[in-house]
Amino acid sequence: MSEELAPGLYLVATPIGNLGDITLRALEVLKQADRIACEDTRQTQKLLNHFAISTPTTSYHRHNERQRGAELIDALKSGARIAVVSDAGMPGISDPGSWLVEAAIAAGIAVIPIPGANAALSALIASGLPTEQFHFLGFLPEKAGARRTRLEELAAVPRESAETVIFYEAPHRIADTLGDLESVFGPALRIVAARELTKLHEEFLRGTVAEVRRELAARDRIRGEFVLLIEAPAKIMGIPGLASETWENISTKVARLQSESGLDEKEALKRLARELGQSKSELYRELQRERARRK
Repeated sequence: MSEELAPGLYLVATPIGNLGDITLRALEVLKQADRIACEDTRQTQKLLNHFAISTPTTSYHRHNERQRGAELIDALKSGARIAVVSDAGMPGISDPGSWLVEAAIAAGIAVIPIPGANAALSALIASGLPTEQFHFLGFLPEKAGARRTRLEELAAVPRESAETVIFYEAPHRIADTLGDLESVFGPALRIVAARELTKLHEEFLRGTVAEVRRELAARDRIRGEFVLLIEAPAKIMGIPGLASETWENISTKVARLQSESGLDEKEALKRLARELGQSKSELYRELQRERARRK
C-alpha cells in the first residue's frame, strides 16, 4: 500500500507521446491529489481515463495563470495536495507552472517535483551533439524579425568551445527557422531536428542545416512538434570558429608573417585570414582590441 500523500504542490511530468512513459510515482500522486491543475483539462482527461484516475481537474493555463494560481495558493495554505501538469512533459518548461512555484515558495508551501518525460533532454541525449554543456532556450519568437534578431544575438555570444543549444519549434515555422539559422550561422552549421519524440513516427534528422532544410523542403507536409538542436560554434572575441589559443596568437602570427615574408601588416592579416578561413576585417578589429587591452 502506498504512503499517504503529504500536503503540497506537486509538479508532475506527463508523457510527451507514449503513455507508457508515465512513472509509477506520477500515477500515485495523480490518484491521491485533491485536485489536478491542467494546462488543458480535455488533454489531461485522456491520460486520466487511460489509467482510471478520477481526481477532479481544474484549468490552469497562461491566460488565467495569476487568477487561478491565487486560488490554488489559498487551497494549498489550507493543506491541500495539488498536482500540476502540462499537456506533455514537465510543467514550467515552456509551459505554465513557474509563477505558481514562486508563489508557493513565498508562502512557505512545500514544492515537490515528480520527474519524468522531457522533450528537450530526450532529444539531446539521442542527438549525437555535445551533452557536457548545453542551453535550452524554449521557443524562438514567432515574428520573423524578432526571431532573426534572437539568433543573431545567440551567434554573437562569446564561447570558447562549441556547445549545444536547444529550441522548441512548431511544424509550420520550422522551414523559416531553418532558413534563418542557415543565414545567420552558415550552411555548414551542424544541427539535429527531432520530431514526434516517443511516438510511432519518431524521427531524428541529423546533418548540416542546409541538408536538413533540403530534406524537409522536399516533403509535401511537415507534421509534429520539433525539438531543434544546434551545435553553436566557438566564438572568441567576436570571431566565430576560432579556438581561444588561435585568437591569443593572432598578433604573434601576424608578426611572424611580417618577419618571414617581409609583408606589411595589411598583407600579413590578409594571408592569415585566408589560412584561418576568417574575414580580414574581423581579424583586424580583434587585433586592435588586443592592443587596446594591453595599454
